[in-house]
Amino acid sequence: MSKVFITDLDHTFLRNDLSISEFTKNIWNSYAQDFTMSVATARTYKKTEQFLKGLNINAPMILLDGSLIIDQNKKIIDSKIIPKDMADNIIQISSKLNLYPFVLALKDHKLNEAFLYPKQRNDFQHRLLERYAGDDNLEERTDIRAMKDNFKLVYMGEEDELVNLKGELYKVFGDELKYILAPEAYMECYFLTILHKDADKAHGLKKVNEYLNIDFKHYTVFGDNLNDIGMFELSGKSIAVANAHIDVKKIATFISEHTNNEDAVAKYLRDINR
Repeated sequence: MSKVFITDLDHTFLRNDLSISEFTKNIWNSYAQDFTMSVATARTYKKTEQFLKGLNINAPMILLDGSLIIDQNKKIIDSKIIPKDMADNIIQISSKLNLYPFVLALKDHKLNEAFLYPKQRNDFQHRLLERYAGDDNLEERTDIRAMKDNFKLVYMGEEDELVNLKGELYKVFGDELKYILAPEAYMECYFLTILHKDADKAHGLKKVNEYLNIDFKHYTVFGDNLNDIGMFELSGKSIAVANAHIDVKKIATFISEHTNNEDAVAKYLRDINR
């Protein structure tokens, strides 16, 4: 398996209704017979497993923006955690701006996850939670606090208020943390993701590369948003879907004429020379 194909999920591989077409499944699984295929996503393991049901993933997965890397046997290869004291300090600072995060954390090393959400939440957070109705890892907190092993804190809101929050956090923590501010197309708002300073998809890709020991020139990655740029810079080929952020398109080696709703990843795979 000398070629490696790794795709982002939301707005790249998944359609806007969070489904995957039969066409895409068939193309993907045909490639997985001969090549190394995996994903790099901001999603948790639990949600990723749900979305990818019926797809052959034969390499480690990059999850939670690179905070968690697991192999095909659900073994943790690497994790980047925000300590509880630091995460609680972040929450204290943001609460003064009337902003409260989702906290995504690890309950145990059997990949049981917690998705903590605040009672004091805005309309964007309300709407997002509707998409997660029925998930058994959701836990509401009246006075939200971090857990022991925290992958990330996620804020949703208007761009200006999150820019302000990012600035306040940077005054305190500086480069001790990673801050990803990007548009959230599903909700038509912005989100600010706070991560361990070494957690991103580029870090995740390097860990996958250590596992596979295949030269980066043989990697093809697919993406749409700013958190995919690190992967694009490392890989031999980088494919931006038609609906990708303009800054992602600028560094892509190829821009698809198709959107995520039009099976962009599968159509690229179908049309290239294996």
